[in-house]
Amino acid sequence: MIRGRLFLRVLLCLGFAAFLGCARAPQVIGRESFVFGTRVEILLAGVESEEEKSRAEAAIREVLRDFDALHRKYHAWQPSALTAVNEALAAGKALDVDAEMAGFIRQAADYARRGRFRFDPGIGRLIALWGFQSDEFAARLPDQKALAEWRANPASIAQLRLGGNHLSSENPAVALDFGGYLKGAALDRAARRLKAAGFRHALINIGGNVMALGEKNGAPWKIGVQHPRQPGALALLDLRDGEAIGTSGDYQRYFELDGRRYSHLLDPKSGEPVAHTQAVTVLIVSGAESGVRSDVFSKPIFIAGDAAWQEAARDLDARHVLRVRADGALEVTEALYRRLRFPGTPPPLVVVP
Repeated sequence: MIRGRLFLRVLLCLGFAAFLGCARAPQVIGRESFVFGTRVEILLAGVESEEEKSRAEAAIREVLRDFDALHRKYHAWQPSALTAVNEALAAGKALDVDAEMAGFIRQAADYARRGRFRFDPGIGRLIALWGFQSDEFAARLPDQKALAEWRANPASIAQLRLGGNHLSSENPAVALDFGGYLKGAALDRAARRLKAAGFRHALINIGGNVMALGEKNGAPWKIGVQHPRQPGALALLDLRDGEAIGTSGDYQRYFELDGRRYSHLLDPKSGEPVAHTQAVTVLIVSGAESGVRSDVFSKPIFIAGDAAWQEAARDLDARHVLRVRADGALEVTEALYRRLRFPGTPPPLVVVP
């Protein structure tokens, strides 16, 4: 009798163990690619079955295909729909654009106004003049005569006229470059696509512009803020559902000449690369267009500089900001400071309201 009971207990335990073995622990499915001139990573969490895994992989492929299509359509210097628009504007011609491009132009122009045109997607010719519309950067300054002509007749997205889908400009120097906007738009679109496919837990990373959906199998998504002068993270942060974070830094696209660093972050007013800031990170809490805002908002704050960056942040209602000055000192808003964790000994920093 005792042996029979023991045998029954063993069978029950084995059966229960087998049942547990069939219940797969939630997985994280991910894939990397190279789009928008940078590394892209998409992670989907909470995947519990082979059927869900198959759907997750299909959803990731669809998002990456969409990224590639956006990259090709809005490429600023390789032949694209955007370069065709810029060629028409340079020739003084009006043209019709499709609904998607018209929407992007309106949205980007609205954010440019809110940032007092420190961020301005209409300065494509200035970016080209400095050599940053290229996959590789030559260490040389722009032609000074051409730069003086730019300063005398600066271009801006504000000089575009868009009625319906009909686009024109009286300034042939206007040329669109969505390099400071498109990754954010891609984040928002990817989030919508993943949610529509039934996935509520994801991390979308486009070269450091990151959006979080839900959680990573019951825990927050954890990210690092890149140090602008050293390998590894300057600070660590848990991203909550729907939040997005973006960084603009002088370490991403730059060249050095005679001991000075010239980055792609140009001040539209001076026509020169900004030298007073190493990096600006902006965290956007969940809400409409959080991807676009995370991409765009760091630019005007970066360009505003020592005396005006807090004012620029208030203009945009950006409450979570980390700025690394040219000398490496940190300035961080109180709202973001409460969210950050610093690996090792915290660096010297100033907390501002």
